[in-house]
Amino acid sequence: MPAEPTVLAEDDGRQQAEPSKPPRASGARPAAKRSGWASLRPLVLRLHFYAGLLIAPFLLVAAVTGLLYAGSYQVEKYVYADELRVPIAAGESELPLSRQVAAAREAHPRGTVSAIRPAPEEGATTRVLLSGVPGVDPDRTLAVFVNPYTAEVRGALEQYGASGALPLRTWIDGLHRDLHLGEPGRLYSELAASWLWVIAGGGLVLWFGRRRSQRKRRNTTGRGRTLSLHGAVGVWTAVGLFFLSATGLTWSTYAGQSVADLREALGQTTPAVTASVEPGAEPGADGAGEHSEHGGASGSGASAGAGSGREVADVGLDAVLKSARGQGLSGPVEIVPPADEASAYVVKQVQRSWPEKQDSVAVDPANGEVTEVLRFADYPVLAKLTRWGIDAHAGSLFGVANQIALAALALGLILLIVWGYRMWWQRGRGASFGRPMARGAWRDVPAYLLVPPMVAVAVLGYFVPLLGIPLAAFLAVDVVLGEIAYRRGRRTYA
Repeated sequence: MPAEPTVLAEDDGRQQAEPSKPPRASGARPAAKRSGWASLRPLVLRLHFYAGLLIAPFLLVAAVTGLLYAGSYQVEKYVYADELRVPIAAGESELPLSRQVAAAREAHPRGTVSAIRPAPEEGATTRVLLSGVPGVDPDRTLAVFVNPYTAEVRGALEQYGASGALPLRTWIDGLHRDLHLGEPGRLYSELAASWLWVIAGGGLVLWFGRRRSQRKRRNTTGRGRTLSLHGAVGVWTAVGLFFLSATGLTWSTYAGQSVADLREALGQTTPAVTASVEPGAEPGADGAGEHSEHGGASGSGASAGAGSGREVADVGLDAVLKSARGQGLSGPVEIVPPADEASAYVVKQVQRSWPEKQDSVAVDPANGEVTEVLRFADYPVLAKLTRWGIDAHAGSLFGVANQIALAALALGLILLIVWGYRMWWQRGRGASFGRPMARGAWRDVPAYLLVPPMVAVAVLGYFVPLLGIPLAAFLAVDVVLGEIAYRRGRRTYA
């Protein structure tokens, strides 16, 4: 929750009619130290205020672009309807997959077939993915859409990520991920994700720390009304905001690497089926497709294979697909052709909606036999949680319901930010922004309450540097400004 202004414990809707209190005399200290929550609240309030004030612009951009992304799935289906759907005549049956790929290669002979996604349902097109096509971004593939009943090529579009994002959703995804500024731009989204849980947690503590009578006050106006709306929406969205923060950090640049290192140390990396027919080959580990949304790899690596001129014994795509179906790989699948003569076909499920289907198999191209099976049920616990978290964050896990929930969270965050700044303005009585909580509040907090949070923040700051570094910089500047004010005889304490 962004910037809740400096509201003292007795603050309520009646404050609008109360005259502002004169500041304490220079250098004055409180008569006695408060204990418990009374001493901790001013410190939490100051942190919540400044964190919200400084980070809210980044959060606002992330919320607006996230709101756009949540709706991009449905818009994509409408904008690219001609490529994604085909009319079905009664009695029509799908042509062999090899013929569909041949039609795609005839229309687009340049590049290499990197993967094939057979039509996942009736009325859908088959996607033949080509890598290394001139003019196509190396991080993307050219998806050629083929009518599975007639082998008519319906069109070709650039595709990004394992979710199969087409140009519109890819552009919105890039806007949300890095503002189309590349790697430096990703710092904005990581900064927002790093601080979102801190701001939300601080606001939640402040809300429940207020007297119940104040939380339930009705018919307030002015700043009291804004505070009530800000707090109520913050409480209802807090769990969702924590979730967005945690899952967003898993694919960030710096915190994401810390998460990856931790998973590797615990033996919880995402496994991958061995794409080799050589005996004694070591199993792989899949780090590519996992973070395909918001900046990961495409999940469809370049390979030699179907349509690329391999002159070795090959049972063909249809036999490979039949072998995979025989192992229970139902629903949407992606077939990755062998990279070389010693490699196998890899067929993997790509359904990201619940229940997720992420099983994969390796198929020997010489005889069509399945050489290895990897079930999603056998993934390590953290690998499963990461997969579910990323897909829920991206809006694909629960389909339309997931996208509506994300849109609601994004809208709630936007309102929280607007109300936070409005309260800051109203605290200045509508003529100017109000003054923040006075520095020095930490001096009144007992050591047993102050030290544990400081240690926890220091540890988290090490693993989440875009939380730790800005916080350390703020504290350093705050201390310096405090000392300057002290030397000028203007230091005040909360």
